[in-house]
Amino acid sequence: MAGRHFCVSHAAPSDVSRVHMIGQSVMLDNGAFSKWKSGKETNWNAYYEWTDCWLDYPTTWAIIPDVVEGDAEIQDELLKQWPHGQKGSPVWHMHEPIKRLIRLTNDFEKVCIGSSAQYAVVLSENWCRRIDEAWNEISKKHKRLPWIHMLRGMALSGKQYPFASVDSTDIARNHHLKHNSPRMMADRWDASQCSSKWNLKPEQMELIK
Repeated sequence: MAGRHFCVSHAAPSDVSRVHMIGQSVMLDNGAFSKWKSGKETNWNAYYEWTDCWLDYPTTWAIIPDVVEGDAEIQDELLKQWPHGQKGSPVWHMHEPIKRLIRLTNDFEKVCIGSSAQYAVVLSENWCRRIDEAWNEISKKHKRLPWIHMLRGMALSGKQYPFASVDSTDIARNHHLKHNSPRMMADRWDASQCSSKWNLKPEQMELIK
């Protein structure tokens, strides 16, 4: 796996030193999703301290703390507390207003998107409708598309959505299965790239129940 791109979560940080020795780049995940799923409390001061030394690496960046099902006001308050500037990337959750996403793309070099609420299932009908809306607005505001990272989005590799990067736990969780190997799985994912451009899509009205 030497020379690959790695993601290490604050919820399971044991490999962070190793991947900095062998990796091409490292994304530090704040662990909000894992802690939310397990019902654990977040300790953002500990996360700030953990990220501080690793962000000395020029190719390492971190996800700014977020609340998975929180509203835009909560997320913006956490942005104000982030101490490491552009070495961090904010998360736009798909249930939040798209105007917040546009503001984040104006203010930050990288922005992450997280599937949430009624858009929690990647590539579901609701998810596709919402992400079409988001990319439509992004492309209207930016002549050249900004760096958008899709959290838990490896299934989008090779799809029409122009994500600059995606992540998943696929290799970590499934490399031991029959006919799998870390190298083979990484080669397969790295050989599948997203589109470079976005063609405006007709927007569909939400179904009224």
